[in-house]
Amino acid sequence: MRILLGVLMASLAAGSSLRAQAVLDDSIPPGSNFSKANFRFWAPASASRLQGVLVLVPGSNGDGRPMAQDTVWQEFASRNRLAILACQFTDKPHEQGFIEEYIAVSRGSGDALLAALSRLAVRSGHPEVVSAPFLMWGMSAGGQFNYEFVAWKPERVAAFVVNKGGIYYSALLPRAAREVPGMLFIGGRDLAFRNNTIAGLFAVNRRGGALWALAEEPDVAHVVGKSRDVSLAFFEEILALRVTASGLARLEEKSGFLGDLSAGTWAPSADGRVPNHPTAWLPSERIARAWQAMVRPVADSAGRPRG
Repeated sequence: MRILLGVLMASLAAGSSLRAQAVLDDSIPPGSNFSKANFRFWAPASASRLQGVLVLVPGSNGDGRPMAQDTVWQEFASRNRLAILACQFTDKPHEQGFIEEYIAVSRGSGDALLAALSRLAVRSGHPEVVSAPFLMWGMSAGGQFNYEFVAWKPERVAAFVVNKGGIYYSALLPRAAREVPGMLFIGGRDLAFRNNTIAGLFAVNRRGGALWALAEEPDVAHVVGKSRDVSLAFFEEILALRVTASGLARLEEKSGFLGDLSAGTWAPSADGRVPNHPTAWLPSERIARAWQAMVRPVADSAGRPRG
């Protein structure tokens, strides 16, 4: 009995240790469009089953792995039963290094991310994350990576963020990708080519029914600014609206709110049709208010729409 009890206690302790493992690292050998692909996985010890993966991608050739240990991201992940997968991608040396090749995810870097996640799922004791939906956040080239990932595997993404990037490989995305809710952030003091590029991508896809919002933070250059705070609220709303036990729910134009890009005001979608003038699609009143507070800081304290 003592031996059996000892074995049982050792098994329980091993399982508890695995579940409580805070940080796991993984790497993929160099591929066709990347030199480094390194990943850091974190999951809340309190969650027996996770409902999604928060994918964090840094700026150009940066090492985003420390973001897995950022207390803001960890608190959000714990509250919403999410794993964190923080990434480092780097390019092989090439001319025009400002054009990141690893963001073309269909050429190898996307498969690297999925392969690493599959191994980390086993090591962490969370096999459910192999097929769990992604919430994708990135800064600069990180947002570019997210955009291209949605173009490549829209069925895998619950929501995504583009954040002040400059180089993209895809223009009009497939309809399934346009149905993935997204927020595209630009900074009023960022380089014009970045802002013009993102605004153009938004315009063509929004006209095609993309459930996306364009949000300009007026006095911000090429920095995160308030975009992370707005993204956290956006992700939380999308989790409630889209992530179900049977898979990702499909949202529609008529279910959201429309932000007027010129006036900085918002209102419910009237008839479910995509307007022929520039509007942001916003999934809830909470996000409509957060969007308005960013693009029009003089909005009244209650965030009510104003004519």
